[in-house]
Amino acid sequence: MVEAEASARRRRSEPRLRHVNPIVHAELSWLAGVRLTERRDRVLVTLAGVLPDLDGLTLLAGEEAYATWHHVLTHGLVSAVGTTAVLAAFAKRRLAVAGLAFAAFHLHLLCDLAGSGPGWPIAYLSPFSRHELMWSGQWNLASWQNTIIGLVATFVVLGCALPLGRTPVELFSRAVDAKVVATLRARFSRQRS
Repeated sequence: MVEAEASARRRRSEPRLRHVNPIVHAELSWLAGVRLTERRDRVLVTLAGVLPDLDGLTLLAGEEAYATWHHVLTHGLVSAVGTTAVLAAFAKRRLAVAGLAFAAFHLHLLCDLAGSGPGWPIAYLSPFSRHELMWSGQWNLASWQNTIIGLVATFVVLGCALPLGRTPVELFSRAVDAKVVATLRARFSRQRS
């Protein structure tokens, strides 16, 4: 309990707007479900990897509220189970989506644990425990590691256009995604000839 209170005081005394880029969270989560045949199921898995940052909306109440509650309200096991259950209920392949959604949610947490910056823990067992997860190897948000992860994720999702005929643009528009896929295929098929 003392450890959690000290951590919360530290976060409040040094307000900072830190989180892994939501685009990278979305790309990684989309990749987790990329092999699902239904677009709706891929969207649901992607949502599972982005929804933990709902507690980032505490920024609307000010930087102190954000520093106190981000990585606390929706970055834990209770949220993972709830998010998984709700999203799986809307899926065509419920069991597959449940497993992948749970994994995508935790991939988000792993990315935050690794790359949101030193001293930025996750309250994984909240509200049952005040124990926070953190490790001494956390790297800064603007680190080379996050840059590499973001670049690799972007190249991999764009590379999916060639064999799978889709990119994360499908999350917003099938028509635009078809154009992106056609452009990538035309560009890279010319290079191979």
